[in-house]
Amino acid sequence: MSIEFLPVLFFIIALFYSSVGFGGGSSYLAIMSLFISNFYEIRSTALILNLCVVSIGTFVFVKNKVFDLKLFWPFLVSSIPLSYFGAQLRLSQTTFFLILGTSLILSGGFMLLRYVKAKLVSKEFQLPKKLALGGSVGFLAGISGIGGGIFLSPVLNLLNWANPRTVAALASVFILVNSVAGLLGLSVAGTLEIDLSLLWKLVIAVLLGGGIGSYLSNKKFNLRILGGLTAILVIYVGLRLVLLHAFGIKI
Repeated sequence: MSIEFLPVLFFIIALFYSSVGFGGGSSYLAIMSLFISNFYEIRSTALILNLCVVSIGTFVFVKNKVFDLKLFWPFLVSSIPLSYFGAQLRLSQTTFFLILGTSLILSGGFMLLRYVKAKLVSKEFQLPKKLALGGSVGFLAGISGIGGGIFLSPVLNLLNWANPRTVAALASVFILVNSVAGLLGLSVAGTLEIDLSLLWKLVIAVLLGGGIGSYLSNKKFNLRILGGLTAILVIYVGLRLVLLHAFGIKI
């Protein structure tokens, strides 16, 4: 497939992810890794696109009064500095792609968790647990370029922490602040690299997809099939990266 098809693919990805409160970073990273060899550019571009998509979603959640700072702040306050720190780490290309591949496999698995109906009986979610969860996911977000909501949201849904719309709103804000922190970290480290000729096309695509997806999320539109296919794609690319960079096996 030609790189010229990326805007179309990214429009579809943003449409799905924004409908469930995510930014789409895992899928952007997965697809860009098939076309772009510069991993600094891959990470930088994914964070910018995350920011574009979830800005729309966050605005919609705030407008519809789903945003609740009293509930959200512990996850955010621990994640922001760790995302900033993680983005400044200088990794070798092999290490980055192994971390990315593993993260994509986990992302796909967590996406599929959205369709698991079982709920764990959760005890009171104490502040230390919120800080630990937010911080660990934020650190991974900074290193990989994945916004982190795709890990946070399914865990909270599984633990029955809050209703799905509140969790989606938290995921959207979480990705927003951690994408900003990650980009600042890359900039300070001197590893913020973008191809403007490609970036503007992708930004337009994800803004359109993100806007439509955010609208559908408030209409409770069902995108289960698209979500399942996206999860399978993410897992496949993750396996491909791990096998290629760890064992030299191409699939």
